[in-house]
Amino acid sequence: MMVAMAVPTNTITTASYSAIAKVLRGRGRALLLSSLSPSSSVTICNNHNQNNNNGRLPSPLTLSSFARGQSQWVPSLSLSFCTAAADTDAATVGSNTNKNEEEEEEEKKKKDPEIIIKEAAEMLDIRVGRVVKAWRHGEADSLYVEEVDVGEAEPRTICSGLVNFVPLHLLQDKKVVVLANLKPRNMRGVKSCGMLMAASDASHENVELLVPPEDSLPGERIWFGSEYEKENQPAAATPNQIQKKKIWELVQPHLKTDASCTAMLGLHVMRTSAGAVVSTSLKNANIS
Repeated sequence: MMVAMAVPTNTITTASYSAIAKVLRGRGRALLLSSLSPSSSVTICNNHNQNNNNGRLPSPLTLSSFARGQSQWVPSLSLSFCTAAADTDAATVGSNTNKNEEEEEEEKKKKDPEIIIKEAAEMLDIRVGRVVKAWRHGEADSLYVEEVDVGEAEPRTICSGLVNFVPLHLLQDKKVVVLANLKPRNMRGVKSCGMLMAASDASHENVELLVPPEDSLPGERIWFGSEYEKENQPAAATPNQIQKKKIWELVQPHLKTDASCTAMLGLHVMRTSAGAVVSTSLKNANIS
């Protein structure tokens, strides 16, 4: 397929030039525009189609390009493009290029594991919570049952296997981190609607609840990244989506505390508006 453009000499913009370069590269042209030296000239056309312009040879179109590092156009490089339709608007090329750029960005995301994990983590509804009440589960020796304020009309009931790690009296009125968009589970007769997030060492002998800053508010959604990324949080996924896409299973192995006990997703800090989420003393620990 020929490259069809109609741009008067000396009137093309930086965007148009970039668009032309990308289109040529995207269609397998052997010659890259960036490789051309000043004052050089080249004619680019499709050998199979150059005689198919209604019996006429395609008319060449000469464009002047800009010198790298300068803000104005100078006639340092002349390019002749074979065109099959000289009246085609260059905006079409720009439009196609924008689409190509979007597709390239999507491909990059698919191939970059860090981006995949970060976007998956953004689908989790992780919130600051406050334990309103806690007691031992009547049918399971290793479980506590907690009522947790997560900013909703009523506290959530959550079951946690923390009996062997956290004394009951330390749970009362404690600020916690809650994963709030898991599907409810029946745990020995009690419907558990969420999970308290905790750090643990490799042997799982030491477990500590994650601690949000004291000034953080119940119900605030927690995010990963800089303090400026809060406003860019996408909407959380539904519990069904979390389960179907195995989002938690994808993200969890990448949640750790660092050497200063700060909760991290890779290089991204787990954060509230009041500051970072931490573990009390566990360094380089797993989070679940």
